Amino acid sequence: MSNSEIVEIFELTTKLLELHGADPNRVKTYGVAAFYLDKYKDGELQLMSQDELTKLQGVGKSTAGKIIEIVRTGTFPELDELLNSTPPGVMEMFNIKGIGPKKIAVLWKELGIDNLHELELACLNGTVSKVKGFGGSTQQKILDSLAFIKDQAGKLRMDKAELVAQKITNALQQSFQQVEIAGDIRRRSEIVNLVRILVKTESAGQLQDVLRNIDWLVQDEKNSSPFVWKGKVQDVAVQVEIVAVKPERMVNELFIESAGQDHLGYATVAGSTIWKHAHFGAVESEEAIYRSAELPFIVPEMREGAGEFAWVQNHTSDQLVTWDDLKGILHNHSTYSDGQDTLEQMALYCRELGFEYLGIADHSQTATYAQGLKVEDVMRQHQEIAVLNARFAEENPDKPFKILKGIESDILGDGSLDYPQEVLASFDYIVASVHSNLSMPIEKATARLIKAIENPYTTILGHPTGRLLLSREGYPIDHKAVIDACAANQVVMEINASPWRLDLDWRWIEYCLEKGVMLSINPDAHAREGYLDMHYGVAVARKGGLTSDMTFNALSLKEIEEYLGKKSGR
Repeated sequence: MSNSEIVEIFELTTKLLELHGADPNRVKTYGVAAFYLDKYKDGELQLMSQDELTKLQGVGKSTAGKIIEIVRTGTFPELDELLNSTPPGVMEMFNIKGIGPKKIAVLWKELGIDNLHELELACLNGTVSKVKGFGGSTQQKILDSLAFIKDQAGKLRMDKAELVAQKITNALQQSFQQVEIAGDIRRRSEIVNLVRILVKTESAGQLQDVLRNIDWLVQDEKNSSPFVWKGKVQDVAVQVEIVAVKPERMVNELFIESAGQDHLGYATVAGSTIWKHAHFGAVESEEAIYRSAELPFIVPEMREGAGEFAWVQNHTSDQLVTWDDLKGILHNHSTYSDGQDTLEQMALYCRELGFEYLGIADHSQTATYAQGLKVEDVMRQHQEIAVLNARFAEENPDKPFKILKGIESDILGDGSLDYPQEVLASFDYIVASVHSNLSMPIEKATARLIKAIENPYTTILGHPTGRLLLSREGYPIDHKAVIDACAANQVVMEINASPWRLDLDWRWIEYCLEKGVMLSINPDAHAREGYLDMHYGVAVARKGGLTSDMTFNALSLKEIEEYLGKKSGR
């Protein structure tokens, strides 16, 4: 039972108590516990005694006892009672954006709606808009959210899909020499519709026997065949296909099952298609398929039919950015705002990973929900950065590690940043991001971003659309106008590497390169382990054709300080 799982249970309990109209003090107790437990990073809660737990902020004796019970059983009696009193369909309403537990309670208890289908009908016939506290705007938001939920059903984010695929692969490698992950995952798609696994074997029957003995695999017998197992991993919605492949066909099938249809259908000079060269005749490598088709090699990430053959006319695969090209980590949060680790802890782990610099960009003062930094907090953080940088320089004078002073400044509704100019001038760089008022029309939303981009203190435009994959649609913007503005004002665009975001979308990287806009692969880390999310950012960056020379945080410490100094006029 991980710390995050325990936090999720307390957060769910808080929502359910509010839904059922529990005493506000009880609701607050669980909410406070969830908040502080989420920030605790100094140890594993599951290994702590009741006495140790009660010493944690926000945790009393009763809460500590519940943590012990959760670790032991996965739940506790009060949560069980709440769950048993809540219809499954009402639980699903927690996934709807724009309504919280109190509004869900009204829908359930006053209108008798206890499932998403009935809720959709009530919105379509106008019933919801007539309820006090809702109105037409809220009703439309519910409809939009329901449509989004339906569209995302049966899909997984890149990180979750990888875990599923790796679990299956690990199990099959006990019996088979070669097991390959193909499809959406190998192409590094941000959303995965199907987990596809290829197994090299002379006997499809042997594969079926092995699969029958894996108890967490649930087969769809009706749609399976002797050569293709179809089904799901238990408790995971995404579809899984496991394919038996003859040894001599393994390279062919891995290529075909990992490339998009438009890539496979790309016409060769001889009037054939890549698919024909991949399908007919055994090949020893994927490179040989391209040689046979008289086409340049394309890395698996880019095999989408989305302009990769135009890209390769001016670039080579070894120019694509890699993890090893990155020299620093920008856009990170510490305990100064809503991060889980101290500034020192964030810096030390960044240095341990081999990077030259850490850009700290805690939330700004408008972000009260994230404990954004007031002006006095900014000054206090800058003082600590100076002390730490002096220490790092003394520890390794030949190659000192450095913390860069940044901030994630909220873009206000009118496009301005939320500090006075003299405070903005005190930072080495600024990530400007939208976090609120996400429902503007596209024209107003675009104008808002462009004004922020034109602010001379803006260095990086953070997560441009604010999307949360499979959870929230992105902020509506005119991408070309925003990218053009970044080009005109020498503002870097962020590829937010969190698997929840991966924003800027990789499909716009080509236009950024065309306009000379650099991109920064930022983890938006709220804890040390969040740095590793940059692997996902690198994956989608490569998918979009990002080269290392156009990657902002591939600049060395010296280069990035020169860049920032020139931009600020220092």
